Parts: sequence; structure tokens; C-alpha cells
Amino acid sequence: MKQQTFIQQHEALWQQVEQLIDHLEKPRKFKLDEQTSVQQFPELYRKLCQHYAVASQRHYSPYLVNRLHHLVIRGHNRLYSVKAGWWRDFIDLLSRRFPQLLRDNALLFWLACALFYGPGLLAGVLTYSNADLIYSVMPESGVAQMEAMYDPANRQPGREAERESDTDFQMFGFYILNNISIGFRTFASGLLLGVGAALILLYNGLVIGSVAGHLTQLGFTSTFWPFVSGHSSLELTAIVICGTAGLMLARAIFRPGHYSRRMALVREGRDAIVLVTGAALMLLLAAFVEAFWSSSTTIPIAMKYIMSALLWLLVIAFLGLAGRR
Repeated sequence: MKQQTFIQQHEALWQQVEQLIDHLEKPRKFKLDEQTSVQQFPELYRKLCQHYAVASQRHYSPYLVNRLHHLVIRGHNRLYSVKAGWWRDFIDLLSRRFPQLLRDNALLFWLACALFYGPGLLAGVLTYSNADLIYSVMPESGVAQMEAMYDPANRQPGREAERESDTDFQMFGFYILNNISIGFRTFASGLLLGVGAALILLYNGLVIGSVAGHLTQLGFTSTFWPFVSGHSSLELTAIVICGTAGLMLARAIFRPGHYSRRMALVREGRDAIVLVTGAALMLLLAAFVEAFWSSSTTIPIAMKYIMSALLWLLVIAFLGLAGRR
């Protein structure tokens, strides 16, 4: 049987199962229509499992197989699991669903990485070779501010002049606000047909890369790299994940599949919010590291580099392995 015929025959059942799962997860928000009742769920779920097995055996498209797989997992949790407290659901969302959804959208994630890291690496190499190129990306005042922040003579590396007297806790709040705002703008701009998310990723990559190349060329390596290395794994990866979530919204607009664009946007939006929630936690942790670890002048530079390497390994291992069976 061709895949399109298979979908046409069973699409109504899959939507009915999804409606039941939504209702069982959030009964106040999702109401059942008159033709559907909770008592039908066990029988419909068994049919869904059979359809999932058939789709996998016949090697239908990964999109269809993954879609049925997620419905099977969600249905299993509703049918067999004991209702957990909200905090357990939240932990499950972060520890299992978040990395799983990121891997399911790996193509968009790597596209976001290319938009962010590609221009950043190129800008870093070019500004290191030609110091004047930094002024093509940033105004003179911004360049002067960055140079002052990471000047080895600065008593508080990484802080602007007006914030030198702020405590680590005050800086923690400042970093949270700054990081979350960047992440949310990157995600929300995906509604602009994905162009907004792509431009924000591109711009941030250019700025970060240019600053890194310029300050390295000036010889500020003893202050700049030890400061940014500690939180870079969490912060930069979280920004890319927010960009991935934004591109998911754009995909719903351009490729709604068998749904209306509005319904496709709602469906993609649910998964995108999970990614943004996980990224927000990463940005929160990045702000903590930046305020209390990166800015410390008493921690040896070698120790900061070791911790940076460990954090990168931890982030890669978590996103690549967490939630796998």
C-alpha cells in the first residue's frame, strides 16, 4: 500500500487519538467532541500501535514514523502511567522530551548552527587578520566599550564601566534578563516566515565572532577567553536551540502537511515551546556561571578552561543521549 493511501485511510483515527491524549493531559483546555469518549481510548490506542508497526516495517517517511511514534509514547504514558505531580512532569519535559524533540528536528538544529557559527567563525578569522573590519559590524563606541571590558587592566573583566560596582548577584539578574530576551526574540521572530530568526542568528554570530577576533588580535586573551569559555556552551547552544524553535514555526507556515496552517502552527508551537523552555533553563544556568564563575579573578585560568571543556562535553552528551531508550 502506498504511503498516501495509508495516511488517507487512517488519518481520522490518528487525529481522534491525538484529541483524546490532549484531553487526558489537559482536560480543562481540550474538550472532546460528541463522537469521542475516553472509553474508546484503549481500543483506538491498540490500532494506533498497529499502524505504527506497519509504517515502520514498510519504511514510510521518517516524518510519518516519528509522528506515530510520538503518539504511541504519549498514549502509553496516559494509558499505563500513574499520574505524577506537575514537578515530575516538568522534570520529564526537560530530561526526556526536550532532547528528544531537538534530535527529531536535527536538520533545523544544524541549519541554525550553520547560520550562527558559520558567520561567527568567518568574522572571527577576518577581524583577527584585519582589525579595521570590526567597525563594519559595530560602532566605534561599542568597540571601545568591549575593549574596556576585557582590558587586562580592568579590575572586573567582562563588566561595563557603569556596572563595575554591581555585586555578582546583581549581575546574575542582569545576565538573566539579557540572555532570556535574546533567546525569546530569536524564537518569536520565526513567525516572520523564518527570516527573522535566521537574521538574528546571523547577526549575533557576526557580532560575537567579530568581537572574539578583534580582542584576540589585541592580545586580550588572558581576560576575554577565560571569561567567555565558562558559559559559552550553555549560552550559545541555547541561542541556537531558540533559533531552531523559530524555524519550526516557519516550517509550519510553509509545510503545513495535512493540516491547516493555523492547526500546523499550533502543533509545531507545542513542540517549539518545549525547546524554548529547555533553552531558557540553559540560559539561566549560563547566567549563573557568568556571574559567579566567569567573572571571578581568583579562579586559575587553567581551571576555567577545564571546566569549559567539561561543560561542552556535558551539553553534547545530554542533548545527544538523554531520553533515549
